[in-house]
Amino acid sequence: MRSSFSQSLLNTKKFKRQLLQWAQQFDDVIWLDSNEIDHPYAEYDAILAVDAFTSLKTDFSGAFDQLKEYKNTTQDWIFGYLTYDLKNDVERLASKNHDGLGFADVHFFQPKKLFLLKGNTIELHYLRMCDDEMELDLKEIAATNIPSLQSIIEKKNNGTEPPVKIKLRIHKEAYYEKLEKLLAHIHRGDIYEANFCQEFYAEDAHINPIETYLNLNDISTPPFATFMKLDELYLLSASPERYLKKNGNSVISQPIKGTAKRSENREEDIELAKALKNDPKERSENVMIVDLVRNDLSKHALKGSVQVEELCEVYSFKQVHQMISTVTAKVADTRDALDVIEASFPMGSMTGAPKISAMNIIEELEETKRGIYSGAVGYFTPDDDFDFNVIIRSILYNSATSYVSYSVGGAITAESIPEKEYEECLIKAKAMRQVLEG
Repeated sequence: MRSSFSQSLLNTKKFKRQLLQWAQQFDDVIWLDSNEIDHPYAEYDAILAVDAFTSLKTDFSGAFDQLKEYKNTTQDWIFGYLTYDLKNDVERLASKNHDGLGFADVHFFQPKKLFLLKGNTIELHYLRMCDDEMELDLKEIAATNIPSLQSIIEKKNNGTEPPVKIKLRIHKEAYYEKLEKLLAHIHRGDIYEANFCQEFYAEDAHINPIETYLNLNDISTPPFATFMKLDELYLLSASPERYLKKNGNSVISQPIKGTAKRSENREEDIELAKALKNDPKERSENVMIVDLVRNDLSKHALKGSVQVEELCEVYSFKQVHQMISTVTAKVADTRDALDVIEASFPMGSMTGAPKISAMNIIEELEETKRGIYSGAVGYFTPDDDFDFNVIIRSILYNSATSYVSYSVGGAITAESIPEKEYEECLIKAKAMRQVLEG
């Protein structure tokens, strides 16, 4: 079905920039970049999928069954996203909050052209209908001019683009009131933990998506960066979190719970990381979600195979320190890959525990339909393997309606203090706001 070709690269960093710039001519683009971070279970350094041959776009009703049929019929690489609101397909739930973006609940496509980058080698996998274009495309990519990051930043700072004015969907006092209601649910025993999110947005906003992504990625350099363009809809993501990966019969989940700011002072920065690792509240949040992930994976795992490989390890990124755990499991070879995703979706790090009760309560208290935020973006391979991130630390943009949005949230437990939770949200939002407002 596909023809393949590989070649060595002299300047990998430059080629990546050229490749992403070259991809902007297409209506369907997904770029996944690990930023050369030596992150556990990394498969590729970067992947580019462009130009849909076939696609699936649908709402939540029966979405997992439709996606399974599409995946198994195609038997090829497919790339796309799952929105948080697929919870309504998995459970008897609803999403009634405001939606300013308009993403479909599920959108996947089979790319005509696929690029896999590992080390200094690029592999091209083209559908045979267009495999005669490989050589020409490589020449075009090599000739593609790329603006420097400095010129992009200067363009933003010089006011050559109209300013983006960020608004709050939930103002500070309202946030405190909502958290008090959430804490009342926790103290009554309705839930133990809930991930409560708030949206920051701008209307009549005009941004350059590729330049915005490059700026955001340079500020954050996360292991699960994504540039996604599907017609007029864009995802510009600096996600540090893997949702779920399948390789053969091994499944890996790496939930994040626990965030601390960075410091430019090295000694202070080390102390901040130590304080995060030893913070009882942050550890309890992480452990609760690990238990939830273990339970989700056990639904389709081989008996006794669910293991916690890392518990509450602190990883440091440009903007923040994060507490990450790694949970692994084995599944039967006969198990469809999508069954594993469906059994654990939405991911526990973005819901709470017990999961269904938490999702009901946060739907009542949040003001915005989450949509693609706190969903997942990634791919399936022809061998029924997959890798998906968690869509957080992301800018979302509808160029047709000129609406731009980013959301942030945090885990609320009985020990939560509303003022500190609000401060954590601002830390998480810092990179997105800096990129949009300058």
